[in-house]
Amino acid sequence: MKIEIWSDVACPFCYIGKRRLEEALSTFEHKDEVEIEWKSYLLNPDMTTDADKTLNEYLAENKGWTKEYTQQVQGHVSDMAAEVGLEYHLDKAIPANTRQAHNLIQLAKTKDKGEEMEEVLFKAYFTEGKNLDDVTTLVKLGTSIGLSASDIEATLNNSAFNSSIEKDIYEGIQIGVKGVPFFVFDNRFGISGAQPLEVFTRTLRQTHEESQS
Repeated sequence: MKIEIWSDVACPFCYIGKRRLEEALSTFEHKDEVEIEWKSYLLNPDMTTDADKTLNEYLAENKGWTKEYTQQVQGHVSDMAAEVGLEYHLDKAIPANTRQAHNLIQLAKTKDKGEEMEEVLFKAYFTEGKNLDDVTTLVKLGTSIGLSASDIEATLNNSAFNSSIEKDIYEGIQIGVKGVPFFVFDNRFGISGAQPLEVFTRTLRQTHEESQS
């Protein structure tokens, strides 16, 4: 079984959805037969990184929210994350364009480290408050999972995987992806959003059953 996941590392629900899928897989009898491929998706491709602002300030300014309402919304998201064992510090998150982070993910995929890279980038953004549009930061994150610093620098300096990113986005458009996370199971079933655990569990079983018929 192959599961394709369209995701952006600045999407709080993508990290939550990742954890729910992982929990569903932990009790799935055929988990060793499952292959996962992460696909790039840019929630805000034209965004300008501003390391001098917090994500809360960015949201308040760009959505016209009050400071109090922004904190309320972010608190709700953090509570959702806590339910699956994640610790969000959204007040420290830096609003950043994620294209370079996706270049790093695409490089990691060529080394069979896409899953590891996704996890490290999610944690860096939502928990550690790191700037995912900073080359030095991305080099440190990439080398932490065994990628070559020279390969990372060459990739980021030349945006080497931009065509791969655009290919993923185009494929998503073709199958109707309008938001992330979006999970596709064996080209048979799709799950949009960080759905409850039982939705992932049911879809895993149903996909396996249909593949055997």
